[in-house]
Amino acid sequence: MAATQKERSAKTAAKRKNRGEEELRLHCLSGTRQALAELMTRAGIEEQGEAMTLMIHHLHGLGPGDALPFLEPPRHEITVSPAVARKLHLFRAREELRISTAE
Repeated sequence: MAATQKERSAKTAAKRKNRGEEELRLHCLSGTRQALAELMTRAGIEEQGEAMTLMIHHLHGLGPGDALPFLEPPRHEITVSPAVARKLHLFRAREELRISTAE
């Protein structure tokens, strides 16, 4: 007799527990999801879990010196144009005048 869905689920859960398998979840924005989809397409991978597992193992294989730059969050550099700097300076000067005359 064929096993019921409940029996199959229990068997799968037991197998995962014996193997030490653990579920990892990833919440991400659409840009990250799109990047993963493009990487999967290039590599011909259909399952997200497989793609992420391979990326983790390959990154780990690089060793600490080569892998760490990939794990640093990107830092954005803010530059203020001269025109914006002038506007900010004028705004600050006007505010100082307004505050000093209100006292």
